[in-house]
Amino acid sequence: MSKLTAQDSTEHETVITTKDADSGLTAIIAIHNTQLGPAVGGCRMFPYAQEAHALRDALRLSRGMTYKSALAGLPFGGGKSVILGDPRREKTPALLRAMGAFVDMLAGRYIIAEDSGTSPDDMRVVAETTRHVTGINAQKREDPSPATAHGVFLGIIAGIRQVFGTECLAGRSVAIQGLGHVGYHLAKNLTNAGAKVYGSDINVDNLRRAKDDLGLTAVSPDEILCQPCDVLAPCAMGAVLDESSIAKLQTQIIAGAANNQLATTEDDERLRARNIVYCPDFAINAGGIIDIHHQQHNACSDTRAAALEHIGHNVANILERAQDRAVGTQQIAIAMAEEQLRASSQTNPHDSKQLLCSPGVSR
Repeated sequence: MSKLTAQDSTEHETVITTKDADSGLTAIIAIHNTQLGPAVGGCRMFPYAQEAHALRDALRLSRGMTYKSALAGLPFGGGKSVILGDPRREKTPALLRAMGAFVDMLAGRYIIAEDSGTSPDDMRVVAETTRHVTGINAQKREDPSPATAHGVFLGIIAGIRQVFGTECLAGRSVAIQGLGHVGYHLAKNLTNAGAKVYGSDINVDNLRRAKDDLGLTAVSPDEILCQPCDVLAPCAMGAVLDESSIAKLQTQIIAGAANNQLATTEDDERLRARNIVYCPDFAINAGGIIDIHHQQHNACSDTRAAALEHIGHNVANILERAQDRAVGTQQIAIAMAEEQLRASSQTNPHDSKQLLCSPGVSR
């Protein structure tokens, strides 16, 4: 097994990797912060070209989960796992069971859930080898994607109100990059609200379904980021907003479900310099983890709905503070999340920072 290293992993409590020859599993779990509770975060499966790219993704995504849960007022820390591989060709029950055994090694410090490249059904297989899984209500089989999409929808309304002084979406144009589970439901919400929706996806089946069901206008994946629109909604992979792409944007608002949309911290200021209102991803896409939390506690639908509505309020607060202080919205969102962490009376039971390599999943 090769050892992974990362210069920016010092802020993480634990980073652990495994390779299991029998199942073909190569995976990383990153725990960023458990001050508010156990680290909760999805499992992303993607054919990373290099292990270093997967590690970077795990570190960034786990950090975002810490901020996401803190802003949403949830008793969770931030964690994430990534599996190196093509989910359409390499995902097998054996690999998923090996992933569950890997998660189980952390004894509840990390709780796994679905993410890009995995599904609630996959998590049910993972649950065969660990109990530290969430978002797999066996009776209701509820998918958190619609809740994530609804939170983004509420964030878009907050952005529209900030820029145009109205909450009306009728006649507004929205370009969605990525029409998977969350992107599809977001497109449906926007279409029902009267918005003109453009969409793209590298998966032709996703694009076809959205066109057939919703009547949205298809745009090439190469052109979606520069599509003229009122709102751009990145709902695929992260780091799509960088110095090059920001210069080509033809939108006034960015509000999407993708994690880590900004390639660098400087891109927050680049967007502000172009007068583009950015709704920070970890503030706007918290609907899924909010929904999972309330499913766990069997909360009534009204309670869950009220918690989701808080996303819109959070985004509005971030945008107003950023405007008042003439700084980037990402900077404000991080500061608000860190305020929540400082205010917490809980202590972190895992105060040692580790970069570990596991001895492998025992099968």
